[in-house]
Amino acid sequence: MAGKWIEAVTGPLEQKKQYRRDKARIDGLPEPHRTAARAMHRYVLHASGVTDGDVLMAMVTDLADLWERAAIDHTPVRTIVGEDPVDFTESFAKAYGGKEWMDKERARLTTAIDTAAEDGGEVRDE
Repeated sequence: MAGKWIEAVTGPLEQKKQYRRDKARIDGLPEPHRTAARAMHRYVLHASGVTDGDVLMAMVTDLADLWERAAIDHTPVRTIVGEDPVDFTESFAKAYGGKEWMDKERARLTTAIDTAAEDGGEVRDE
């Protein structure tokens, strides 16, 4: 019973376990892949805006897979990310779609404007 309540507040515990496993995989990479993977991980968590836990978990798992494969194959970091790591990382994150926190803010703005317009949004001379 308590477990369901906690998960309702914090999210599925299995996702947290998977996240820790994937983060450990990233932290276990050899250099320079570890540094690149950590930087990319941090960026997608802060900049992607993804709010769906399943989508975020798929992204983090695939990120760990990408960098593990690159390390195994001895693929240079720049061969993976190219000359613009921001563009690469943002494209990587966008490939996952899912709801973003900005979707909620856009809906909130639209609702507020609609409400204001319905309440007589005409300009009055006073």
